[in-house]
Amino acid sequence: VQLQASGGGLVQPGGSLRLSCAALGSTFSFAVMGWYRQAPGKQRELVATIRSGGETNYADSVKGRFTISRDNANTTVYLQMNSLKPEDTAVYYCTYQYVYWGEGTLVTVSS
Repeated sequence: VQLQASGGGLVQPGGSLRLSCAALGSTFSFAVMGWYRQAPGKQRELVATIRSGGETNYADSVKGRFTISRDNANTTVYLQMNSLKPEDTAVYYCTYQYVYWGEGTLVTVSS
């Protein structure tokens, strides 16, 4: 399974970004997909997950601001991030079944 994440970048506080992660070579529709992030000097932490049936789970710090979704036909998982804060600055990683991990995409929230 190969995971290709994209969509990171520099955004001002209060702005939005959408991350995408394409899962190649996978039985995507049956898999739990997720996003984690790692800020400088900190441990990797859960951001959001989505199960095959669409059930979602979010870290308390992003509830109400981030939305995870999936497109099974295109084997892609998305993370819509709104009302971004400087503390959201991190490298964001997507995961397939908590086994396979993408290389990460950097999100920087700064004025």
